[in-house]
Amino acid sequence: MIKLKTLLGGLAVLSLILTTSAFAAAREKFGADQRHEEVKKELRTIKPSKEEFKWKMVMPWTEGILFYDMAQHFADTVALASGGRLEIKLFPAGSLVGAMESFDAVSKGSAQIGHDWPGYWKGKNEAFVAFASVPFGLDTEGYNIWLYERGGLKMMQDLYGQYNLYALPGGNGGQEMGLFSNKKATKMTDFKGLRVRTPGWYMDIMNSLGASVTPLPGGEVYLALERGVIDAAEFSTPAMNYPMGFDEITKYVIEPGVHQPSVQCAFFINKDAWNKLPSDLKWIVDTAAKETQLWSTAWQENLNIEAIERFKGKVEFVRMDDETITNFAKRTKEYLDALKAKYPDVKKVLDSQDKFRKDFAEWREIRSGVTPWPLDDYIAGKRTQ
Repeated sequence: MIKLKTLLGGLAVLSLILTTSAFAAAREKFGADQRHEEVKKELRTIKPSKEEFKWKMVMPWTEGILFYDMAQHFADTVALASGGRLEIKLFPAGSLVGAMESFDAVSKGSAQIGHDWPGYWKGKNEAFVAFASVPFGLDTEGYNIWLYERGGLKMMQDLYGQYNLYALPGGNGGQEMGLFSNKKATKMTDFKGLRVRTPGWYMDIMNSLGASVTPLPGGEVYLALERGVIDAAEFSTPAMNYPMGFDEITKYVIEPGVHQPSVQCAFFINKDAWNKLPSDLKWIVDTAAKETQLWSTAWQENLNIEAIERFKGKVEFVRMDDETITNFAKRTKEYLDALKAKYPDVKKVLDSQDKFRKDFAEWREIRSGVTPWPLDDYIAGKRTQ
């Protein structure tokens, strides 16, 4: 009996030790949320405001494009979170200013906020493209980590800040679909002389490979394809492409979409308008942008599933051969290296992205090949997803 009591007592002590130390770390943690200290400091002075503000939002899109829905989602979130104290009214392209005039309109204060794909402002500073999409560059996961945790957002705000603008990530659509084309192009020689619509740095890369490229506004692409002015066009993700109707007037989709491994958007706010906001509304705007970034990714990728199904049977999906993709990658590296040598802003941003990609590469490799989509394919030996 005494032995039994001793045993039970020992077990009780052991249980207590295990219970109290079960969640104790062997080392001091690293990577604590840095915002926590900022919030504690802010809470000492922040007070809920009663001021009301009305903002105008301009953009390069019409209501028929899903980018518009991203902007509306953000405006709705701000309105709800602020209890209506900050109302943002959307003005699609052409209703207040022209599609490509939105940047200057917000910079000068004609409108308080804009929504964009930053690559449209390539003519103002080449570095804007790096915050939109880089050929063979960051994917959606990569952009989120780089922007929020590796200094990308600070660089983004510094760049927009040169134009009297305060910037925030404005939604992400995932990877682009590829080229809608009336000519089948899978080899390097097939792209020589091909008349293509694409913007950003991919335009220059395609030109250097012998294609004839033009950066037509999105609203002009359908007619250009229909009338034979261009042979092929790259626009955006499957869900973004579907309303454009390109599948009605083309025969092929040329994969993969190497131009935009991720379609990253931004909100840009006139600095004077931003500075007039009380602290609580600034926090609401910042948080609404983050919520839009998260929501848009899930929303878009889910829509991409349905869009691909709708394209099946209407266009033939063809894939560039490995040699061609490799040649595109080599030419892209040469082009980006030349840009970095010429433009300090581009070098700063791309070096930061490249450093992150190298740092992240080992973990991506370690974790790869274990996500079965679907399980039967995984069992059959497919490991590429």
